[in-house]
Amino acid sequence: MNDTLVEFRQVVKRFDDFVAVKNLNLSIAEGEFVALMGPSGCGKTTTLRMLAGLEKPTSGDILLNGQVMNEVSASERDTPMVWQSLALFPFLNARQNVEFGLKMRGVDSAERKKRAIHWLERLDMGEFIERPVNQLSGGQRQRVALARSLVIEPKILLLDEPLSALDAHLVIRMQGVLSKLQKELGITFVYVTHSQSEAFAMADRVVIMGNGDVAQVGSSREIYRAPANKFVAQFVGRNNIVSGKVISVDNGLVHFKTAFGTFSMRSPKNTAIELDQSIDLSIAADRLSVEARPHGAEEISQIKSGTTNSEPNQVHCTLISEEFVGAVVTLFFETNDGTEFMVQVQERELDELNISQDANYILSWSVDAAHLLDN
Repeated sequence: MNDTLVEFRQVVKRFDDFVAVKNLNLSIAEGEFVALMGPSGCGKTTTLRMLAGLEKPTSGDILLNGQVMNEVSASERDTPMVWQSLALFPFLNARQNVEFGLKMRGVDSAERKKRAIHWLERLDMGEFIERPVNQLSGGQRQRVALARSLVIEPKILLLDEPLSALDAHLVIRMQGVLSKLQKELGITFVYVTHSQSEAFAMADRVVIMGNGDVAQVGSSREIYRAPANKFVAQFVGRNNIVSGKVISVDNGLVHFKTAFGTFSMRSPKNTAIELDQSIDLSIAADRLSVEARPHGAEEISQIKSGTTNSEPNQVHCTLISEEFVGAVVTLFFETNDGTEFMVQVQERELDELNISQDANYILSWSVDAAHLLDN
């Protein structure tokens, strides 16, 4: 395992009476790609700014390479940042923008030019070296901003919502550029975003923040399949939250009652479940099956499957809307008591499902599909 490069030790940041970051403890290893993700106001950007030296912690310590950095100014840290706005100089061309950091460090003109050209070419910007930045596309300006940060050859690069202003197709392309670059260089990336797709696509570990606290740290798969609590499950999205009360525990199954029926789940490992205990569960939208009976047909068209027991959990719902995102479609259902469910299917499966607005459907899921959430 790589050595620790960054460490937050019980870091608190207050702005007057508002606590932006609460008792943050987090370690980041050399060469790791870590994404800080959460809703607006959760503390992720404040955390990044403290690491950059743009804000001082109210209490606690921030260490870089084992050295406490609390009183070290931003200009004295080797922590360049790629901003959401990019912050390029519009009166300079691409090369001159990249050279700027080297100029501030006293590097001579010839060496500055050589290194700037090298990094622009490495980021496929060779033909735009002398192009004014206001004549570049959004994706090209993004590469100039990256080259400007990387030309000083830092051990760590901080990125604050760097792709938020780009068109969707450019976001996907730049995700590939960033991931490839980070792996090739072995530089530690600390990346702030509110976008699940960006964080999950690129990061080795994702830190979910909410109200100044760290709600969960883990790999993309761990967070998606096993959210730590209700906040994470709802923020990550496409999770169905089911609340109920335990009525029995037997044969490795927990049986619980909800407002819309009685269901079962596999007993979680290393967690004691008691009778009458109130529990919250998450069931990912792609773990549900949908069976269609839109016109009273006798045949059931089961498109989504994944049940492992002969009597899966079932609930009767009405389709209320659909959301198309490329090849994946999210179907939104509602039970008689108003509880909403989401099911994800492939777009090609819709014809077989014979989807019809306001028609009745049966949703089902395996006892292994439900994940117990911490209170």
